[in-house]
Amino acid sequence: MEFVSPEGLRLDGRRPMEMRQIRAEIGAVSSADGSAVFEMGNTKVIAAVYGPREVQNRGQQLNDQALVRCEYSMANFSVGDRARRPKGDRRSIEISLVIRQTMEACILTHLMPRSQIDIFVQVLQADGGTRSACINAATLALADAGIPMRDLVTSCSAGYLNSTPLLDLNYVEDSAGGPDVTVGILPKLDKVTLLQMDAKLPKETFEDVMELAIQGCKAVAQYIREVSTQNFIFLASVSQLSVIRNLSMLHISYLLAQTNEWSI
Repeated sequence: MEFVSPEGLRLDGRRPMEMRQIRAEIGAVSSADGSAVFEMGNTKVIAAVYGPREVQNRGQQLNDQALVRCEYSMANFSVGDRARRPKGDRRSIEISLVIRQTMEACILTHLMPRSQIDIFVQVLQADGGTRSACINAATLALADAGIPMRDLVTSCSAGYLNSTPLLDLNYVEDSAGGPDVTVGILPKLDKVTLLQMDAKLPKETFEDVMELAIQGCKAVAQYIREVSTQNFIFLASVSQLSVIRNLSMLHISYLLAQTNEWSI
C-alpha cells in the first residue's frame, strides 16, 4: 500500500512532516481538581486529576513524596466497529503505567509528601496516537489542578513507511505494521522522558524518526503554553470581575445602610 504519493502527500492529505490539527479544552470535568480534553486529528482524549489528597490506602503512603496513580481506559464507542478492549486488559494496564511514569518525571512529588494524586484518562475517539494524546491531556489536567511540575511534558509519535519518516501517525498508518516511535519530552529542560519503539530501525533512520517526533513534541508544547496562557488570562478576568462585583455589592450595602440611618 502506498502511504506517500508521488506528489509527497499522505492518505489524509498531509505532508510527511505535518501534524494533524490539535485542539484542547481546559476544565472539562467540573467535579475534578483539574481536567482537560485533548484532540489530535480525530483522536480525542479526556483527562481528570484529583489531588493532592489524603492517601486512601495507608499501606501505599510514601513519607517523602506523593503517590501518583493513573488509570487508562477506552470508551466503548471510541473505536467504532474495531475490536473493543475490556477495562483492565493488558494493554490498558501497560499504557496506565507509561502515563504514570511519564507524569512522575515532571511532577514535583517531593513537595507533597504523604499525599495521593489520581490521574484518570479515557479515550473518547481513537484514530492513532492515543498514547501521545493521553499524555498531553494529562499534562493539561495536572496544570489545571495546580500540581507543581518541573515542566509540561508533551508527547508525539513518528513512524517510517514507504522509506519515509512520517510525523503523527493516524490509525491507518499506525496499523500498517511499520516501525513507529513515541516520544515524550520536557521542552524547557530539553529532556526526553519517554521513548517507545515497537520495531527495529537502522541507527540513521531511527535518529531521523526520533528527531521528527521531538519536533512534534515541541509544536505541541507551544500550543499547550498558548492554551494555558489563554486559560490563565480568562480565569484572571473572571476573578477580577468577581472582585468588582463584590465591591459593588458592598458599596450598595453601604449606601442602603446610610439611607436607613438618614430615614431614621
